Amino acid sequence: MRPPILRRLLRRVASVAVCAVLPLLTAHPVSAAPAAPAAAGLQQVTGFGSNPGNLQMFAYTPDTVAAGAPLVVALHGCTQSANAYYTNSGWTKYADLWGFDVVFPQTTSANNALSCFGWFDQAESTRGRGEAASVVQMVEYAKKTYGSDGRRVYVTGLSAGGGMTADLLAAYPDVFAGGSVASGLPAQCATGQAAASACQTGPQKLSPAQWGDKVRGSYPGWTGPWPRVAIWQGTSDYTVYPANATALRDQWTDVWGIGQTPSSTQSLPGGTTRSVYTDTSGQPAVETFSVSGMGHGLPVSPGSGADSCGATAAYFLNTVCSSYHTGVFWGLDKGAPGGGDGLPAPAGLKVTGVTDSTASLTWNAVTGAASYAVYRDGTKVTTTASASFTDTGLTAGTSYRYSVTATDSSGTAGAGSAAVTATTSGGTAPARCFTATNYAHVTAGRAHTSGGHAWANGSNQDMGLYNVFVTHTLRESPAGHFVIADSGCQAGSA
Repeated sequence: MRPPILRRLLRRVASVAVCAVLPLLTAHPVSAAPAAPAAAGLQQVTGFGSNPGNLQMFAYTPDTVAAGAPLVVALHGCTQSANAYYTNSGWTKYADLWGFDVVFPQTTSANNALSCFGWFDQAESTRGRGEAASVVQMVEYAKKTYGSDGRRVYVTGLSAGGGMTADLLAAYPDVFAGGSVASGLPAQCATGQAAASACQTGPQKLSPAQWGDKVRGSYPGWTGPWPRVAIWQGTSDYTVYPANATALRDQWTDVWGIGQTPSSTQSLPGGTTRSVYTDTSGQPAVETFSVSGMGHGLPVSPGSGADSCGATAAYFLNTVCSSYHTGVFWGLDKGAPGGGDGLPAPAGLKVTGVTDSTASLTWNAVTGAASYAVYRDGTKVTTTASASFTDTGLTAGTSYRYSVTATDSSGTAGAGSAAVTATTSGGTAPARCFTATNYAHVTAGRAHTSGGHAWANGSNQDMGLYNVFVTHTLRESPAGHFVIADSGCQAGSA
């Protein structure tokens, strides 16, 4: 078996041929995508997990967003960056307006010579592996840190990011409630580099059941619920051909067990035709958006209107605001987590006591509430009829974020409360020391990369060049905070 560094170096060489047909790549010289700056609004997050896919995490978290809000994960295209998607896609407008957080994963030329997400590489795009696993670690971090509602996590992406979006929806239907694929590829269309270009220009001629099997095979045994999927495609896209949108429609309608004939169609701005495929309850399960005459890119529509968004740039095309229509399809415009039509958020949530394994909470009762749902780090832990709860089985010396929603007698959940943090007593962990190459430190999640150097998570100390030739000892204390300790490191365990 090849060592990981050799496999990545080989991928960098081979990927140039694989992605050569992308205009994102032919219009610009081959170079690393610029790192997204930690400017006002967009912030880099380090130490979000072991990061097996060697990705970078950036996040936009509006100050007005309370715990229990949805989360959107947005994946850039080849040679782009998280900052380009943040600046041009329009998602930040609706994050502010509707109240949700956005995570922008970023890959670099260290993973792929053209900074493409590895949608065509099963070592990167399948459950529990590589880049796909890194994205899910970002989701878990957001649930714990921002209090994101684990029931309302969505993923969207352009081109290679769209291909990875489809793969994530297939591999993690238990994580993502919905997705949106823009100028992208069906899930597991290519399972190796040699097949990637063929998928872009014309995917295999498979039946809907065969396409659906690629999804079902990505997480064997899962029977639903399945993510709700939006598909965006330009009719004049000669990079990722429109046949991919048809294959995506066939794939996800088959997974849902519905036909390939739309339940309804509608004309939208920018020469866009929206086709809706409803589930057995009459709710939209799959929607396709065909943009007449549009080439390869993400549809945006700059302006001040409610359905206007984004900025035009390379591969951000002025036609229609895809972020608006996608957000409406997912229900983001109705608030979180109960769709905005239910009871108000419980007020007065507070921690009344902790032990080394429990946390006790109380909140003000809500008129009309039949029950309350309590969320720990974005995941529901209980439903209770009273306005108090004691959580048990916790880890000593650990912080947890809690929020609460009220549910009426019809089962409709209301808005999420403001979050509170409870830290259990005891359990101070000893420092730990790790000696490894800079490459290994980054791969293990103890450091991150920027400008070709490795930087220690937490302390942000410069560790030198990001490669397998420079070795450092890092001391971890507290958890997630690493400092260089080459001169000596006393630790409880390693």
